Amino acid sequence: MKLSTKGRYAVTAMLDLALHSDGQPVSLSEISQRQDISLSYLEQLFSKLRKSTLVESLRGPGGGYKLSRDPADVSISDIIMAVDENVDVTRCGGSSNCDSGHKRCLTHDLWTDLSQQIQGFLSDISLADMKERGDVLAISTLQDKKINQQVVFQEHH
Repeated sequence: MKLSTKGRYAVTAMLDLALHSDGQPVSLSEISQRQDISLSYLEQLFSKLRKSTLVESLRGPGGGYKLSRDPADVSISDIIMAVDENVDVTRCGGSSNCDSGHKRCLTHDLWTDLSQQIQGFLSDISLADMKERGDVLAISTLQDKKINQQVVFQEHH
């Protein structure tokens, strides 16, 4: 199983949103700058996240996105599924036609069990859990400092 860029970026962007919102909307351009994710890609992801009711958008000056529920109520699994990602590690997509497309392979149940373990793991971790991690907070602080330094530099030159 390999989580694609779509799933990784969606989780990263949602965590950034959770860290920076404080009840106020956060613009995708801010997330784009901090996380080095293209704005157009974020727009695609947030369209899916909005359809899955994980975020809500606010238009106009000072607009952006906010979480539509408490970070404790948003699991990493919710985010990954919202952007159409799948954590299934079976070759057959769980349909039991792994062996030449006709029947179950010898290890089908092993890979099905692993898929369930991964799903359970990701379901048990919320955005609130991630926000409390020391490593996440340290990296977020460094990103904020870097962005602030760029703004100050641009204002003076």
